[in-house]
Amino acid sequence: MADTFNYRIDHHGSLVRPVTLTAPGDDPGSLDEAVAEAVALQRKVRSTVVTDGDFPREDFRGAVLGTVSGFRRTEDTGPDGLSRWVAESMPKANGPLLADRVARLAELTVIAPKASLPSPAYLAATTFDPGLAASGGPASARELGEALAEIIQAEIALLVSRGVRLIQLNNPLLLGHLASDPAAPGALSFEDALAVEAMAVRLEERPEGVRIGVSPGWEAPAAVDRARAERLYGEVPADRWILPYDRGTAGETDLLRALPEDRDACLGVVDATTPELEEIDMVLARIDAAAEIKDIEDMALAPSRGFADVAARPLLGAEDQRRKLVLVETLARYCWGNEF
Repeated sequence: MADTFNYRIDHHGSLVRPVTLTAPGDDPGSLDEAVAEAVALQRKVRSTVVTDGDFPREDFRGAVLGTVSGFRRTEDTGPDGLSRWVAESMPKANGPLLADRVARLAELTVIAPKASLPSPAYLAATTFDPGLAASGGPASARELGEALAEIIQAEIALLVSRGVRLIQLNNPLLLGHLASDPAAPGALSFEDALAVEAMAVRLEERPEGVRIGVSPGWEAPAAVDRARAERLYGEVPADRWILPYDRGTAGETDLLRALPEDRDACLGVVDATTPELEEIDMVLARIDAAAEIKDIEDMALAPSRGFADVAARPLLGAEDQRRKLVLVETLARYCWGNEF
């Protein structure tokens, strides 16, 4: 992809919230000030993407669960530590999900903003409740996923029309499907998940420089089923795959090896969960190994995941986050010089 360099230094979107911002829904003035400071930080560490840090949302699902009707929050917590939501009726968008806020974000910087959304397959798999079908809920997870895919596809088109050039869909469940001994599919089968994700990322028109990426999870399986990985990449027409690449495992290499030549790879080379900085030579050796598999001009670098997928539970402190982002920038300059 000829213009990958425009987004060479990437991150997943969620950042550590400042202590002055205690929860989503805070005073709008405080929120705007915090977002402006987050933009300044991203420019200072030379990021080639800019986000609002997910500050306006409770967690990475909030762009949908906080704006789309049809969902109800329960008192339960899932195995991932996230509060559980269920779909009580077919989802309905009541306006833009992110586009209005991203438009304001664009006023703060000359760098085109990046937008991150939960994927429709992930939401369908985690919010479908078969016990609610008789009372007006979706009849199946596939039906729910298709409805969500229409909503998210429309939002992607709106974001692109407003100048957003990099959009990322997050589905932490997909890599579990690619294991040689795959995880239980849950409410949505692997086949249905592929179909739903494909619906969301297809655009009738795609302006020059637009990239739609998918993050399929935070950790590679110990052993990857190559056929399943090729199906994922082949059936979901995303331009960019944001892959874990911070452990140096065979599974990480296998995920990259299965990626088609015409897709970009963003490698999560820095562990976003630990404050210790990686040794530069060790990471560069991994990148060199990746470059033997895929053209380095079609790659980008990032932390392994968001720094605060849940607003109240950051994975690192703000200073450790800054050091990790600086490390990504340093690694990128070793790889590509100043071509950003």
